[in-house]
Amino acid sequence: MEKNSYQVMDVDDGRPIKMWTEGVPVEDAARKQLANTARMPFIYQHIAVMPDVHLGKGSTIGSVIPTLGAIIPAAVGVDIGCGMMAAKTTLSANDLPDNLSALRSAIERAIPHGMSPKTRNHRGRDVGSWNTPPVPVDAAWATLKDEFDAICVKTPSLEKTNNYRHLGTLGSGNHFVEVCLDETGAVWFMLHSGSRGVGNAIGTHFIELAKKDMRRHIMNLPDEDLAYLEEGTEHYDDYVEAVSWAQKFARMNREVMMQNLIAAVRTVISKPFETHVEAVNCHHNYVQKEHHFGKDVLVTRKGAVSAKAGELGIIPGSMGAKSFIVRGKGNPDSFHSCSHGAGRTMSRNEAKRRFTVDDHARATEGVECRKDVNVIDEIPMAYKDIDAVMHAQRDLVEVVHTLKQIVCVKG
Repeated sequence: MEKNSYQVMDVDDGRPIKMWTEGVPVEDAARKQLANTARMPFIYQHIAVMPDVHLGKGSTIGSVIPTLGAIIPAAVGVDIGCGMMAAKTTLSANDLPDNLSALRSAIERAIPHGMSPKTRNHRGRDVGSWNTPPVPVDAAWATLKDEFDAICVKTPSLEKTNNYRHLGTLGSGNHFVEVCLDETGAVWFMLHSGSRGVGNAIGTHFIELAKKDMRRHIMNLPDEDLAYLEEGTEHYDDYVEAVSWAQKFARMNREVMMQNLIAAVRTVISKPFETHVEAVNCHHNYVQKEHHFGKDVLVTRKGAVSAKAGELGIIPGSMGAKSFIVRGKGNPDSFHSCSHGAGRTMSRNEAKRRFTVDDHARATEGVECRKDVNVIDEIPMAYKDIDAVMHAQRDLVEVVHTLKQIVCVKG
């Protein structure tokens, strides 16, 4: 393994922070937020910071937070289990049509996306503006339903959320579906989404419960979004159960969408093709128990990907930029983690203020995608340079494939 490329940020009355940010700017507000988290009494060893780090809610996005005996629900966030899935196909660039608009349209019809209402009737058929193919939603939901029903007994408000209705849907913001080419011209399918409405409801519910508990115990927190749940308490156990379920939902959500993506492409491309077993499905907003530095600890990855030795992961760039299939190096100092993407350099509102539709069209030249005012906030210039991000974490992962998107569907 290469010599570690991280820098150490010492924190008064807190744990150290190891930052893989060489050559990548880190905003002062994010540094302050990291220091606040490092002062929490249950942080184990140190916090690991990825090169895509930027300001988040409570804790920074792009950080790995190991804890003993407590979880910070806002650090996990409300898009619980958000992550990536990619699958290599037997298609090559020569098998694709010259005009990719029909391919994009087929994907948009097959995978519900955006903020428009999405419902299914009691037979599991889609109702509304999408003309979708048969979807494997019922079979997927059957693997989730019993556990969800048990969670709803304890937290009845979750029963009325968009749970079954959102399974197999993309969402909005930076969630996307892409068709990409790798360095050999092989076609890949890639998508980014999480636990949708039900995950948001679970995250929001427990963040508020943690805040109420902190107020009851008169805790003086540096940021109320660092409110935590202590191991052994009722809310802690309920949260662990609910967040674990939401992470299963998120993984299943991506699997359903991938099946529908493959089916949609087959309606446009007549040549038979298969997808390879190199498919990757990984979270980047989640918490789980792991063993590090001699102890079993809870590891919260808020905008970070597991990168154990030999483990495959996905690091996407922005629209118009490269993405990477990577193999983890199992770096113990990063708690076997790497970045989850390029990371924003500015807010969505700032991107809309600074850039125009023409800027976005130029930045996404060669990509079949939306080029209207409503996606300017996802312009590549609103994100960090993905090459700089990859160089900064060269001791965390190695690149297996470099992908360039040719079709991008945004919510």
